[in-house]
Amino acid sequence: MVVGYHPLTSRTKQPASIDSAETPMKLMATAIMLLALASTQSFALTHEQSRAKIKGIELYNQYKAISAIEFLKIAADSGDDEALYYLGESIRKNNRYMTQEAQRAYEESAKKGNIYSMIRLGGADQDLCVTMKNCSPSEQSPEGWINEAKKLATDQASHGNAESMYLLWEITGNDEWLEKSAEKGFALAQFRLATKYQEGGGVFLLPSRRSDEIEKWMKASAENGYPPAMMGFAAVRLEKADFSSFRTWNEKAADSGYVSAVFGYASYIGEVEPKYGFTSDPVTSYALLSNLLELDGGGNVINNVNDVLPEVEKNLSKEQIGKAKELAKTCKANHPPLSFFPDKLGY
Repeated sequence: MVVGYHPLTSRTKQPASIDSAETPMKLMATAIMLLALASTQSFALTHEQSRAKIKGIELYNQYKAISAIEFLKIAADSGDDEALYYLGESIRKNNRYMTQEAQRAYEESAKKGNIYSMIRLGGADQDLCVTMKNCSPSEQSPEGWINEAKKLATDQASHGNAESMYLLWEITGNDEWLEKSAEKGFALAQFRLATKYQEGGGVFLLPSRRSDEIEKWMKASAENGYPPAMMGFAAVRLEKADFSSFRTWNEKAADSGYVSAVFGYASYIGEVEPKYGFTSDPVTSYALLSNLLELDGGGNVINNVNDVLPEVEKNLSKEQIGKAKELAKTCKANHPPLSFFPDKLGY
């Protein structure tokens, strides 16, 4: 078992396997649609700007913040609040602190009603720039931005917006908002609630009750399409020796492009005698692992691939390697982009 790749901690459809063509295509279409429609921008994007935004967020999610900046700037020029947020994030992470340029992007985004940007600006008094004594003047204080975020999120939550309920939890730390968001079906809140219980949060009279709640919320998040939860739920089922569900959710997460899942799945099927009932398929394993080599921006996955790929390759003929390289191209074309699915408010 590739234990290090099951995210059990953190701050009923039958899934298809990685070889299914229909499900990956649907996942890819859904991913592109979500990237294109997720923002609440007040200015319509041109086709070029929309494509640039999608590409920029794709690169950002692959820990390629430097490469993402050029694309996000194209979309940000339209006044798109989400592109501005991700531009601010990319610049901040590249420099390791909130530069004047990053702050400007956040402020433009926040003024368009982006709560994520308001929260980021609200944490500016804890940024590295404070230690470096080079923070840029802001249009209002961090406290002012947090108050703006809380006010807007509260209003949206009162109208049933589950994501805003989650953001109120981020702002206030009040677990009631996390629970309300999870009950409303927000996948990230469901995952956070499950991991909170895994880490000892909440009060349960019986350990079995805690385990039941962990499984309940991890499953809900997985079924709502959150790939880290798919891996979390797979691990929960593995603990109960439900190898069939473990395989199913590993494959489902890999179909989504989730890097940890792709690596784990490819590692399993690359073995001569795979564990947990996986079928040995070294050609597909080689194809999937080789695609991970493009992730040179961060995440340390390349080091892991370089450990496993030679072990798979030594059992392949030249003809099989050729087939694997062609399959790698097909997989890349027919699946969503690889992603680490980083927390949108993570550091």
